[in-house]
Amino acid sequence: MPLSVVILAAGQGKRMASDLPKVLQPLAGRPLLAHVIDTARLLNPAAIHVIYGHGGERVREAFPDAGIHWTLQAEQLGTGHAVLQAMPAIPDDHTVLVLYGDVPLVRAATLIDLTSRAGVSSLALLSAVLPDPAGYGRVIRDTTGRVARVVEHKDANHKERAIAEVNTGLLAAPAGKLRRWLSALGRDNAQGEYYLPDCIVAAVRDGVAVEAVVAASATEVLGVNDKLQLAEVEAARRHARATELMRAGVTIVDPARVDIRGEVHCGRDVVLEINVILEGKVRLGDRARIGPGSVLRDCEIGADTEVRAHCVIEGATTGSRCVIGPFARLRPGTKLADEVHVGNFVEVKNTELGPGSKANHLTYLGDATIGAKVNVGAGTVTCNYDGADKHRTTIGDGAFIGSGTMLVAPVTVGADATIGAGSTITKPAPAGALTLERSRQQTLAGWKRPSKKPA
Repeated sequence: MPLSVVILAAGQGKRMASDLPKVLQPLAGRPLLAHVIDTARLLNPAAIHVIYGHGGERVREAFPDAGIHWTLQAEQLGTGHAVLQAMPAIPDDHTVLVLYGDVPLVRAATLIDLTSRAGVSSLALLSAVLPDPAGYGRVIRDTTGRVARVVEHKDANHKERAIAEVNTGLLAAPAGKLRRWLSALGRDNAQGEYYLPDCIVAAVRDGVAVEAVVAASATEVLGVNDKLQLAEVEAARRHARATELMRAGVTIVDPARVDIRGEVHCGRDVVLEINVILEGKVRLGDRARIGPGSVLRDCEIGADTEVRAHCVIEGATTGSRCVIGPFARLRPGTKLADEVHVGNFVEVKNTELGPGSKANHLTYLGDATIGAKVNVGAGTVTCNYDGADKHRTTIGDGAFIGSGTMLVAPVTVGADATIGAGSTITKPAPAGALTLERSRQQTLAGWKRPSKKPA
């Protein structure tokens, strides 16, 4: 059966004590809802429907190109009412999978199992066994062990509250029957709402088999209602991602102090020191070593390259056997060839450095093409911006750039050229020659430094 996914994301999230809608609260640098949508897409559904309400326009604006069917729940009258808002757009022959925008850790494998249990005459719900089930609806089974109903915590009696198996709210059901059950819901309960779990009672009454798929881990179904729970989910996700990498052979010095926030591919014998953050798409070559406090985003690090402490690398690629940092910044468009050294307090942007080139100290290289085995002295700046446009600097192979040099782009330094320290270069520097630009040094006899008058 074709699959339609319905994600409930209309809640206000008062307990967040935040102006940001709950489903836009950040998890690993992205909105909670983004994680749920990403997982839903792994199921290849025919459509994804998001039910929005509080802060609705902000929610929609956060996903401008997501290919989502948006449905407004003008009044928040419960989960059953929310799902009902999407049903007019879902054909009867589909399976409906209900997800929640504030339950971001559920795995695609779990959802595949869940949807496989739902059919024309069957409903599947995702349950979990919790050490502390307070606040969750309890799964009530009959004497044969089959699911009979779900009772919300506020409506449960003392005996029912002692049950540890809870309903997570996630379910899969045939669309035609679900439409009928939703339309018949009442709200004679403590909250005065239309409860989605009441469809389970209706399914049992109609002779439809109800199967509870127990989540492999309670962590997988953690919901987020306040900042404390948000931090707990963040920690759980961080642990899960670190575990994946360690099982793949990555050495992580302290898994509790590494954040894997994106799509990461690692070669053999990669080492991640403490407080490393990996975001976006990151690829680390064999034996790459990432030093403490470094942030890598959408970049590729070559084999045997060492990123020393407290570097920020974004949108850059490096060759093999490079040394970067400490305290270096590689910005988008940076390309380092093999055996390049970029040292402390060096910033590189939209620049290519050829094999064996070095810029070891206190330097800015922007919009430049730098050849092989070039030495860039401390304090060098490529002056690439004239206030309106960016201009390019070209430095040939084997050039030596003296310390404190200003290269005013557009400008070219020839191969094997030497630029004297303290120069401001505004014209082409010929290959193989020494070029320098300095004003005459003077000493003024009898000059006295100004001093304050005595009080």
